[in-house]
Amino acid sequence: MWILGIDTSCDDTGVGLVRDGEVVVNLVAGQVALHEAYGGVVPELASREHLKVLRPLAERALAEAGIGPKDLSLVAATRGPGLIGALLVGYTFAKGLAWALGRPFYAVHHLEAHIAAAWPEGLEPPFLALVASGGHTHLFEVRALGRYRLLGATRDDAAGEAFDKVARLLGLGFPGGPEIERLAEGAEEAVPFPVPLRGQEGYEFSFSGLKTKALHLVERGLPGPALARGFQEAAIAHLAEVVLRAARDTGHRVLLVAGGVAANRALQGRFREAGLEVHFPPKGLSQDNGAMVALAAWRRHRAGFPPSPLSLGATPYWPLEEA
Repeated sequence: MWILGIDTSCDDTGVGLVRDGEVVVNLVAGQVALHEAYGGVVPELASREHLKVLRPLAERALAEAGIGPKDLSLVAATRGPGLIGALLVGYTFAKGLAWALGRPFYAVHHLEAHIAAAWPEGLEPPFLALVASGGHTHLFEVRALGRYRLLGATRDDAAGEAFDKVARLLGLGFPGGPEIERLAEGAEEAVPFPVPLRGQEGYEFSFSGLKTKALHLVERGLPGPALARGFQEAAIAHLAEVVLRAARDTGHRVLLVAGGVAANRALQGRFREAGLEVHFPPKGLSQDNGAMVALAAWRRHRAGFPPSPLSLGATPYWPLEEA
């Protein structure tokens, strides 16, 4: 069974091919150079770039797999949440292809796709899943495929967004996560940052205070490497404290960590030391991509979920509990 997955939820154009649950091709066309001057994603520019590169990228993916469109068993695309203009490019393309080929179409939730990327074969729910990226910081209890309970989310900035903004304060490139990590690794010491919401109950996250603290430290002229390390350590400590509190309260001992922030090596080390069974996405599947969409669709198809009607539209706001 060949499944084509497409993701255009933000600024990365992702096309992936999965065969019987195994990722065969995973292509991502990034837009870093396009948005770097603005310090963040410009929605209109992102949509236009998706329009330019999506079809050639899909054709390249099929060529690399050695198959043609008629070999596809089903087609899937991210329905939401995300930037609506960007979403519509990939979502409409995928629906049109499914209709032309007479194949089933699966509308996939972006966060379920991230969870699918970190979900190893053979692992049965229930477990916890943390999705931390540039647009999301959500902690879920995964009760079953398609059954999710939101335990907590960020009050303000997403974790990845905070990394991007602090990187911009330090004059680093975009996206900021890898730049902060690189700079922090070269620091001999860390500038102290307060860990957000320490001592509070519940499972909410907050990163705006770290961003403000970084601004004040930059204005004081503190060295970038030490500042980057201090910020990163506080952000990771905050994520770990909330997740471990949830694990203690719910009794779950298995954790999936997904999203772009999951690629951070310091974060991976912190969670691996936490005493839980922790799973991360394979290399290349942490950032937004089409293969994770195909994996989510494959799981749903295998579990007997019906295809999505082609009349179903894309949506920028879509709680995972309603997917």
